[in-house]
Amino acid sequence: MKDRVEIIARTERRRKFSDAEKAAILAEADAEGVSVRQVAERHEIAESLIYNWRSARRQAAAIASEALEFIPYGAIITTEPAAAPAVSEPQKTQRSVPSPMPPAPEELIRPHPGARPGAIDIDLPSGVRLSVDSYVNEKALARVLRAFRDVS
Repeated sequence: MKDRVEIIARTERRRKFSDAEKAAILAEADAEGVSVRQVAERHEIAESLIYNWRSARRQAAAIASEALEFIPYGAIITTEPAAAPAVSEPQKTQRSVPSPMPPAPEELIRPHPGARPGAIDIDLPSGVRLSVDSYVNEKALARVLRAFRDVS
């Protein structure tokens, strides 16, 4: 029996698979009598990639099957931005004071500072007012609302 030696010099970029390609490979790996190793060798990919795709498919199916839940928290009031009052007296020049806070990471900066598209205020029964806009992360907001529900 001859030993086979294969030298791989990686000069190509990491391959990207479309959703259709992933589905076809997963269907092939899910077929009866076929092992993940055989499919991985046929497509020249790592077995772990197929297992990762299977795991992601299971997680997506679990999330899609969860029922959406409405969490009642009191009155929701949409607000219009208040008009800025007219300033008749001349403004004093201000010296620039260095900010004690470091600048925010770019992904946390609103694309249109000052604008709050889709802004809503949520008045909770406890008297707390929660203000959000369209930039809020839905999962983060759900965690905050669950925390308020558990506290009250």
